[in-house]
Amino acid sequence: MNKRIILASNSPRRRELLANIGLEFSVIADNTPEPVPENASPENTVTFLARFKGENVIKGLEENENAVVIAADTVVAIDGKILGKPHSVQEAETMLKTLSGRMHCVYTGVYVKDLCTKKSKSFCEKTEVFFKNLDIETIKDYINTGEPMDKAGAYGIQNLGSLFVERINGDYFNVVGLPIPKLGEVLSKDFGICVLTNYIKE
Repeated sequence: MNKRIILASNSPRRRELLANIGLEFSVIADNTPEPVPENASPENTVTFLARFKGENVIKGLEENENAVVIAADTVVAIDGKILGKPHSVQEAETMLKTLSGRMHCVYTGVYVKDLCTKKSKSFCEKTEVFFKNLDIETIKDYINTGEPMDKAGAYGIQNLGSLFVERINGDYFNVVGLPIPKLGEVLSKDFGICVLTNYIKE
């Protein structure tokens, strides 16, 4: 019997990334307020939050359901400081000014758990992103599109924000919100879910 795959996220970007590799999955998001750990590193923060989201979704499922839950959390960090989603136009402008002409890091924590075996796996992926120099007019024009307002770090690399990226070191998909190559490896090696085999069967 094939395992049910559950994505514990409402992110349309994560849904699209999973769908692109042919995985069939259902979405059950956790809307519990997230307790951000104080003074934690970006790596520890995303790892903690991914597990928090995943375990909260699992609480609402049958104890031994034949399912694997995938949860993730992504943050942008510069100089060790985490940049969340901007709460105002001014905050978005400040974030983009901070990123302008510099390198920042994007961290995604992923938590995977098999409800039958109780086996779980956590990992964190890091990608370095180098921004071009942005003038204030460009920043304001970008903010006026509305795109920055629901994005960590006030930009989306998969859309208009791609115009600002000079280069990256690491996994592009990680910046979008889900490190697909590493996730595929973990699903195959640790949970017996081979993405390519499943795709061929389709």
